This record gives sequence, C-alpha cells and structure tokens, in this order.
Amino acid sequence: MSETPLPGPGDTGQPDFDEMTRDIAEVPAVEVIVTVAVNLMSAAAVKLGLSPHEEEAEKYKDLDEARKLVTALAGLLDASATEISSFHAAPLRDGLKSLQLAFREASLVPDEPGQGPGEKYTGPVYG
Repeated sequence: MSETPLPGPGDTGQPDFDEMTRDIAEVPAVEVIVTVAVNLMSAAAVKLGLSPHEEEAEKYKDLDEARKLVTALAGLLDASATEISSFHAAPLRDGLKSLQLAFREASLVPDEPGQGPGEKYTGPVYG
C-alpha cells in the first residue's frame, strides 16, 4: 500500500497544471464534446424543475437560466454535428428536443414556434 505524500512548502494541494494538461490531452475531442453536452443537459433539466423530488424541483426551477443552457446545448450540437458521429449525436439531439418540449410545457407564456430556446439552431420544435 503506497502512502500519499504530504504537501510540501508552497504546495496548494491543487493538481499541477502540467498534469491536468496531460490528462486532458489524452481525452478524444468527441468525448469532451459529449461530456460538455451531457453537463448542459443535466443543468438544464434541474433548471426546468425536472427532479424526482417535487420540493427540490421547485427550489431550483429557473426558466431564464434553463433557456440559456438549452440554447448553449443547441449551439454546441449544431456546431459539432459534423465532428461527432450520429452514434453520439442522435441521443443528444433527442435529449435536446425533450428539454425544448419541457421548456415549452413549463412556460406560462409559450414562445412562438421557432423562438424557443435553441430553436434558432434546431428549427421549431413541436410536441
């Protein structure tokens, strides 16, 4: 069993920048894009109030923030469509559409078709 070295003088306990650079350099671009997309999807779902716990759902619901996240996700998927395979893109597009529909459902005053979050990238989304 190896021991973790104790921090030395000037050691902040934070990972070394060179070490982090090496770690990220080993990750394929497709994996980075998919990871970012999944993080955007998760954050948007929380901001849309899509939580299994009703009290938590309302606590974190923020449609203005959700709109920004869904739009960012749509832009990322639009920009990377030719860079990632349909194997990766198809489920992300499905998730995006689900979030767009959830946003439309959660809005008291629905956006006009084509004006919802991310629809400038995806076109109008209908239920």
